[in-house]
Amino acid sequence: MQALRLHAGPRARQHIEQHGLRPQDVGVIPAAAGGPKGLILGPLDRFLFGHWLPQSSQPVHLVGASIGAWRMATACLGDSVAAFERLERDYIAQHYALPAGQKRPTPDQVSEQFGGSLRRFYGGRIPEVLHHPRYHLHLVTSRGRHVLSREGGVRTPLGYLGAFAANALHRKALGAWLERVVFSTTPELPFATQDFRTRQVPLSEVNFMDALQASCSIPFVLRPVHSINGAPPGAYWDGGITDYHLHLNYQTPSTSPIVLYPHFQQAVVPGWLDKPWKGRHRSSAALDSMLVLAPDPAWVKTLPNAKLPDRQDFTRYGPDLAGRMKAWSAATAASRQLADEFAQWLERPDPAQVLPL
Repeated sequence: MQALRLHAGPRARQHIEQHGLRPQDVGVIPAAAGGPKGLILGPLDRFLFGHWLPQSSQPVHLVGASIGAWRMATACLGDSVAAFERLERDYIAQHYALPAGQKRPTPDQVSEQFGGSLRRFYGGRIPEVLHHPRYHLHLVTSRGRHVLSREGGVRTPLGYLGAFAANALHRKALGAWLERVVFSTTPELPFATQDFRTRQVPLSEVNFMDALQASCSIPFVLRPVHSINGAPPGAYWDGGITDYHLHLNYQTPSTSPIVLYPHFQQAVVPGWLDKPWKGRHRSSAALDSMLVLAPDPAWVKTLPNAKLPDRQDFTRYGPDLAGRMKAWSAATAASRQLADEFAQWLERPDPAQVLPL
């Protein structure tokens, strides 16, 4: 069964028809939030960053939120293939021991343990990430405003209730409650920001760990990160809240016009709170230069539990760590087919195999 489906915006498809797809054609790589779903992209990450992109020399902007931020920061490490393999192992093996009678880990417990994992993963290697000779890294976070500027047992649920209601009226209205804050290794953003309230902060050795943890801090699962060095005061949460799948108005140079997007599904959903609003899941002119690499839904049904790994598996398997690790490991092993099929397509890029985005 074919595992990989390719979906392209009109400009990306026109480029493929005329030139095929070469490593030097890629100007931006986004990486979505989505928790364990991102595990399915490990083999594609290893192929792209370990074998294919090194055949070119142009700068590439890497834009990530949540697990996507972790993936794109990993791409900037010296031996990216080994680093991606470790990310996969560490993510699959994560486990939160529960005291007797406790049904789920507390946000404090998850934040402390996850922060320790990040420190061990990047310890002593942050300069590699910040000073990569080609890759410009952008970590997306969501900064709380007004009621959400501080965490609290009452104010946080009320704030997110207000954010949900505002977003239901209009995505831009969400900006009254949360704003996009991007921590970057370069002052140039690869996307326009008129779509949503946005700030940019230089990414440094001093704030890297906090920015990355903030980008992964799911509300009510982890604590937000406060007082990030060089950034406006406030509570910083998961970048996927404002930019779940990074549906952004990308801007690429004519020499590297393609936004290459390894994704776990076809739809590029703007924000996490947009999940119920199917009308916002459609493509737009902002994605005209995008090529999405996504698993075929029929192939996904062949994976353990007939789905991608997801956060519900922590509840599904409960204390059965070995069972969850077995299922997730089987899914990531099967996803090597995605990378193999993309490598084969690149040898003879056939536009007939590229579907509309």
